[in-house]
Amino acid sequence: MTTTINPVDVTAELRAAQLPTWAPKGVLALAAVAGLATHFLGDSALLTVAVTWSICYLLPVWSLIVEGTRKATDRFVTVLVTSAFALALFPLFSILFTVVSKGTKVLSAEFFTYSMRNVVGEGGGIYQAMVGTLLITGAATVISVPIGLFAAIYLVEYADGNRLSRWVRFLVDVMTGIPSIVAGLFAYALFVLFFGEGVRMGIGGSVALSVLMIPVVVRSSEEMLKLVPNELREASYALGVPKWRTVAKVVLPTALAGIVTGITLSIARVIGETAPLLIIAGITDSVNFNLFEGRMATLPVFTFSSIANPGIPPQFSIDRAWGAALVLLLIVMLLNLIARLVSYFFSPKGER
Repeated sequence: MTTTINPVDVTAELRAAQLPTWAPKGVLALAAVAGLATHFLGDSALLTVAVTWSICYLLPVWSLIVEGTRKATDRFVTVLVTSAFALALFPLFSILFTVVSKGTKVLSAEFFTYSMRNVVGEGGGIYQAMVGTLLITGAATVISVPIGLFAAIYLVEYADGNRLSRWVRFLVDVMTGIPSIVAGLFAYALFVLFFGEGVRMGIGGSVALSVLMIPVVVRSSEEMLKLVPNELREASYALGVPKWRTVAKVVLPTALAGIVTGITLSIARVIGETAPLLIIAGITDSVNFNLFEGRMATLPVFTFSSIANPGIPPQFSIDRAWGAALVLLLIVMLLNLIARLVSYFFSPKGER
């Protein structure tokens, strides 16, 4: 059976009628103007998106009339992909705009240096929540990084695809998807065994966060270690270097940039968790520097508590909640920026 392929007449395509070069930008400008007009007149976000999106699809219709089916299909797919990308970015920019616009008005030196102790109504700040967030997250990092890194080294360098390694990978994948509140309940149940009912302490929050953080560290470190060429290991073994020293002096330094990036991203992933810290760490208006005694405030729980129990008048508490949310967002963005900078400056030159 033979298949006949009809050749495309390139000359005819080039000589055919085409849209003016300003057509895509003109349709985009028209869509933007119509969207703004709809927003100010109708005050409906859904209607604004619908009108803007509909006008963008005038471009493939115009192309179908002037250029024919082939180019109209290409323009239709281009508009479809671009509009889907813009639609995916819309929630991100909406969140950023809302948090920044509502959170910046409460930012001040007092907001960062004062706690909520004996504060009713206006005033106070998030000092106790920032201290708690840094201490609890730092302790979770100290717990998670050695466990996760050593587990990844075992899976890549020592397991050799045995049954135990397959079970460990399966359990790590399962732990990656567990709800955060389950980690909080686990930490609470664990500490109840030693300290009794109603226990609240910062180290419990660190244990809960480490349950969420360890799987991310394991998977990211494992993938980075796999990227290290086997030739480097074999060259080290040929020189008579033992396995543990090869891992410490050859494998880990080579994969260090990727490992640090994965650890930084795992910190950014858990620093905003609310449910586990609400269960085991609790909330307080005072500053607590002791992880092993008493309740500790954190930024996510402070934000939730300020919205759930705003007090009278509620506006001051709600404003502080938006300010705390903005600070938490900035910390997460800073951690992601650090991860990218570490990956860029410390990765091998060929991977930049």
